[in-house]
Amino acid sequence: MPFLLVGVNHKSCPLDTREKFFLQPMEKDLLCAELNNDPRVLAVFVLSTCNRTEIYLDLLSADPDIVFRPFFHVKQLPASGGFEKFFYIRRDQEMVAHLLSVVSGLDSLILGEKQILGQVKEAVRCSQEKKMMNRAFNILANVAIETGKKVRRDTQIDFGGSSVAWAAVTKAEEILGSLDGKSVLVMGAGKMGGLAAQQLKNKGVGKIYVMNRTDEKADELALVCEGEAVPFWKIREVMELVDVCICSTGAPHYLVDMDLVQAVMPLRAARKLALIDIAVPRNIDPLVAAIEGVTLVAVDGLAQAVEENMNKRLKAVEHVERIIRLKINEFYTAVDKALMMESLRASGKEGAA
Repeated sequence: MPFLLVGVNHKSCPLDTREKFFLQPMEKDLLCAELNNDPRVLAVFVLSTCNRTEIYLDLLSADPDIVFRPFFHVKQLPASGGFEKFFYIRRDQEMVAHLLSVVSGLDSLILGEKQILGQVKEAVRCSQEKKMMNRAFNILANVAIETGKKVRRDTQIDFGGSSVAWAAVTKAEEILGSLDGKSVLVMGAGKMGGLAAQQLKNKGVGKIYVMNRTDEKADELALVCEGEAVPFWKIREVMELVDVCICSTGAPHYLVDMDLVQAVMPLRAARKLALIDIAVPRNIDPLVAAIEGVTLVAVDGLAQAVEENMNKRLKAVEHVERIIRLKINEFYTAVDKALMMESLRASGKEGAA
């Protein structure tokens, strides 16, 4: 039962490299399928968020090349490109400890962030639906999810705002001084866009515009946040009106580029424009930061937005680490028990036991 984790995160490589490794849903499915077809792979699930791409495996042989070859193939990256140096590798108990740290928010860009728990649940669910989880990994998933719930229930690791979306709104408020009465464009009506829109509504902004690839989801989010859904072809018109643009779409390319921003800034009567890009891959061309009157913040620049809440969270870290140590022991005890029961059944002695 060799466990293996191969991953990258905000600590191991910069954003402009990390976005190369982000897995779109179709890419994630292709990678899982390739790994699942390898007879050395007993179980696998893949976590890919704005801060990390991690592949968790139960293997017959814990060789990282089992992962790198299909990963670079799916991402259409050269195997000889030297990208392996950005990845970290965790084996066996180190892998288990890392997953529990991730799901607890200890390994997040923003300490204690809440969304990672749901992202791990979704990664596990996808693999379970495709029959890519074995007994050991199902036990691991259950222990990890319970750990994530327990640390948030029993500690202050997520005191105050702790999501990337919350940090994006906080950063926009810091840039402009206040969001009261301001107009905001939210690009992307998924989980992060929805969280950002709710935060904006609570801040009392004047107007929220919502853009999304599908009109239906844009309409739904606009209804919830009492905003207005607008199509992408109106982006130039809307960018003239808004004070803030928060991007969180799954688009693999820039939606806000130099030509667009250079065209709208002279029409804004010297009003500042705050651009907050929480998407990976990025939705906003980083070169727009050079345009006068524009402040651009990407996802890696949001960590300090939660500084005022950090002391209480830091005090909770030791408590969280104790919970993780207990949960690691709980996991291995459960796996040992499951293996013993399988052995008894195989030998036909379960009834005697």
